[in-house]
Amino acid sequence: MRLLPQSLFGRLMLVLSAGLILAQLLSAAINLVERDSLLVRASGMQPAQRIADIVTLLDSLTPSERARIVGILTVPPLVVSLDRPPATVESAATGGAHAAMFSSVLRNVLGDDRPIRVLMSGTYPQWAPGAGRGRGQGPMGAGAMHGPGMHRFPPDGIAFLIQVRLQDGTWATFDTQVSQESASLPWRVLLTLATLLAAVLLLSWVAVRWVTRPLQLLATAADELGRDINRPPLPEGGPAEVSRAARAFNTMQTRLVTFIDERTRLLTAMSHDLKTPLTRMRLRAELLEDGSLREKFEADLLEMEAMVTQTLEFMRGLSNREPAQHTDIMGLLESLRADNEAMGRTVTIEGRVTKPLTAQPQLLKRCLSNLVDNAVLYGLRAEITVDEGTDVLTVRVRDHGPGIPASAIDKVFEPFFRLEGSRSRATGGTGLGLSIARNIAQAHGGDVRLRNHEAGGLEAILTLPWNRETANSSRRQHA
Repeated sequence: MRLLPQSLFGRLMLVLSAGLILAQLLSAAINLVERDSLLVRASGMQPAQRIADIVTLLDSLTPSERARIVGILTVPPLVVSLDRPPATVESAATGGAHAAMFSSVLRNVLGDDRPIRVLMSGTYPQWAPGAGRGRGQGPMGAGAMHGPGMHRFPPDGIAFLIQVRLQDGTWATFDTQVSQESASLPWRVLLTLATLLAAVLLLSWVAVRWVTRPLQLLATAADELGRDINRPPLPEGGPAEVSRAARAFNTMQTRLVTFIDERTRLLTAMSHDLKTPLTRMRLRAELLEDGSLREKFEADLLEMEAMVTQTLEFMRGLSNREPAQHTDIMGLLESLRADNEAMGRTVTIEGRVTKPLTAQPQLLKRCLSNLVDNAVLYGLRAEITVDEGTDVLTVRVRDHGPGIPASAIDKVFEPFFRLEGSRSRATGGTGLGLSIARNIAQAHGGDVRLRNHEAGGLEAILTLPWNRETANSSRRQHA
């Protein structure tokens, strides 16, 4: 999926963050439910106890005495009345969880199974006091209070309408209010959970970064190993798994260096040993009386010697220990043009480079020389165009030959691959020039590619980054 992070660090952080956030949300929900229940029970205990005491008192009084004492018992936030019709069972059943909880608390306090109706009538407004007898209407239309004046309810609270049937069948109605604290959002709890989440996420970021850092170093080392087989070994410290991976990588690098050195020494020895029989064969070829046959022998011997020499150079090639330094690209190109013009070749240069490139001058000159030789040998002349980009230096080497088939553009970079027909063996070469050029370019963090030019001929495009570290980092990100 494209939406998922591409790096291991990003994916681990995504999984950990999603899990932590989900866990914190579930924890917050559970805490809110439990806290809400506990607060309602705690805040409802005192009103329930008072209502139970009043019910016990009213049960012991006559109807006339009840009517006289109701006004005395009405003390906000509790309003008592005896003239209200009982609520239906269906209305009481829809009172909500708070109403059911308050009903349970009240029944426990009363200690009997008399009928009880509890409705949650919402939050009362702050009623203004007035003179005269009247009855304020709560949100559910129920008369909330009566008496010589209007009572003031606090604006922040959950209003309950409670009806309890007395022993003689009369229904006593109680309008009361429980603190809104039980229904308010517990910002302190949420802030605590948010702080905990932020702390755990920060620790997770540090831990994941710590775990994935050795993998990044290993990837960087593997990427650099292809360009510099003699790079410094990885440090073998850290956790056991990291140390073991670093040790295995260093062992692999040591074995590769040993293998390449042994192969180079073998090829060097073979090259040296082949010079003697090639020299003897050349001397014997000169003794041939047939001039045509002698020329053919000499041509084959020169080709064999060239193949041996270039093969050895290809195998040695990137083991060059030349240090990187600031290189004048224009000076390098002018030197190549002068050398080719001295051999009667046509080489032109367009464009200009104003700043030096950090490179290995001899290797880079060899890369450019191979591209120019390729253009001159197979395409009559070489036209060099340089483009000084912001991040990349581009050098284009175009010839005016027949080009190559599109299907063979990538194959010509393979060692010893040759195109017969359009590029004859009579022109010389062994099929290693482009391979060597590409290897040198890649060792500098760049590349060489070919394309058939729209106006005819073949164009080789050499790209070299100004900053090799930036180029290496960019290539790792796209890998």
